[in-house]
Amino acid sequence: MTDRTDRNRPLYMISVAAQLAGVHPQTLRTYEQKGLVTPQRTSGNTRMYSQADIERLELINELTGEGINLAGVIRILDLQGRLDERDNELDDLHKRVRRLADRVHELETRESVNSLVRASDMPTALRRLP
Repeated sequence: MTDRTDRNRPLYMISVAAQLAGVHPQTLRTYEQKGLVTPQRTSGNTRMYSQADIERLELINELTGEGINLAGVIRILDLQGRLDERDNELDDLHKRVRRLADRVHELETRESVNSLVRASDMPTALRRLP
């Protein structure tokens, strides 16, 4: 989780973020107004952008550069967010299935051992019966 936390740490003021993203600072304000990016704010209300914000801005630029309007970009980013959520849910389910399979294996092993112990506790004459 450290990587994710580092990526979301606010590092850049609007002028630096705009330069890194290759856009004008007013474009960042417009994107914020439309909900495309949500920079964090300092106690003095200064916008601060993270590396994750910069990467998102680069994706927005790539999409708009391909001729997609901002409404389309918003839709694409929403769908991408939903897909990421489903991927995380699927990963969690896979982990749960693995834990359950491990537990089943553990219980089966325990039952096998218990069967062997019970069999060894039987009198020898009974063990020979068909």
